Amino acid sequence: MSKRVSIKKGDQVIVISGDEKSKKGKVISVDPKSSTAIVEGLNMVTKHRKPRGQRDMGGIIHQEAPIRTSKLMHICDKCKSPTRVGYSVLEDGTKVRVCKKCGETFES
Repeated sequence: MSKRVSIKKGDQVIVISGDEKSKKGKVISVDPKSSTAIVEGLNMVTKHRKPRGQRDMGGIIHQEAPIRTSKLMHICDKCKSPTRVGYSVLEDGTKVRVCKKCGETFES
C-alpha cells in the first residue's frame, strides 16, 4: 500500500527542519512507500567504495541520501514562497495540484 505524497520528481522544495533547514533544491526521485525523497545537493553522505574489478575505481564517493517528505515543503513558481499543496479537479475531470497561497496549478 503506497502513501499519498504531495512532492513529485522535478519539484523545487525547501527543507523546513533538521540539519539542512532552509536549504533549497530540486527533487531527483521520490519513494512513496517509505515517504522519502532525494533532493539534489542536500543531505550529502560520504560512502567508501571498494573497487569491484580491474577497471572499476574505488574511493570516497559523496552522494545524496533520502530525506523524509514531511521535512520538505513545495516552493510555488508564481508566489516564490514555501506553500502547502492542495488538490483540485478541473472541468474535464483531471486532478491537479494547486498552491494553497495563490491558487496556481503545478505542472505534472
